[in-house]
Amino acid sequence: MINLVMLLQLIPFLTASILLTLSPGPDIIYVLVQSISNGKKAGIITMLGLVSGIVIHTTLVAFGVSAIIKASPILFTIIKILGALYLFYLAYKVFKSDSSIAIGENNPPRRSRNLFGQGFIMNVLNPKVTIFFLAFFPGFLWEPEVNTIYQFYILGFLFMLQAFFIFGGVALLAGRISKYLKRHRNSGRILKWTQIIVFVAIGFLILI
Repeated sequence: MINLVMLLQLIPFLTASILLTLSPGPDIIYVLVQSISNGKKAGIITMLGLVSGIVIHTTLVAFGVSAIIKASPILFTIIKILGALYLFYLAYKVFKSDSSIAIGENNPPRRSRNLFGQGFIMNVLNPKVTIFFLAFFPGFLWEPEVNTIYQFYILGFLFMLQAFFIFGGVALLAGRISKYLKRHRNSGRILKWTQIIVFVAIGFLILI
C-alpha cells in the first residue's frame, strides 16, 4: 500500500537513480559501444544482462543490511554515515577524473547470445555496485523498523526499471547519441558536474 511517507522517499530515490544512470559510467558506455559496433539488438541484449545483475546486488544488500538493522539500530546509523562518506568520495573521484567521453567504434563484433551473459557477469562481478547500493539504498527506506527486505526489493525494482528504459533508449538511439557527443565536446563536462552534484546531494540526504 503506497502512503505519503513512502512516496516522499521513492520520488527522490527515483530522481537520483535516473540522474546516476544517465551519467557517463561504464555500463551506459558499454551499452552505447555495443549498439554502435554490433547493432541495436546487441545493445538491447547487453542492457538486459546488465539490468538482470541488479537483482543479485539488491539481494546481497537487502538481506545483509536487514540483518544489521534487526541486530542494532546504531550499526545501521553507522552504515548510513559511511554510505554518505562513500558518496562524497565518489563525487571527489568524479571531480578529479577526465570529463571526456571516449567511444570506441572499432570493437570486434560479438555474437548476440553471448552479450547477455557478458553484461550479467560484468555487473554481478563488480563489487563496486554492491558497495554503491549499500551506500545508496538504506537512506531511502521509508520504514527502517518494518520489513526492510521488502523495501529493499522495491528500491531495487525501481532502480532496475529506470535502468531498463534508459539503457534501452541508449541502445535504440546509439547512432544519434554518438554523433551528438562527437559534435558537443562539452557534454562530458556537463554530465560530469551533474554526477558530482547528485552524489553530494544524495550523501547529504542520507545524513539528514
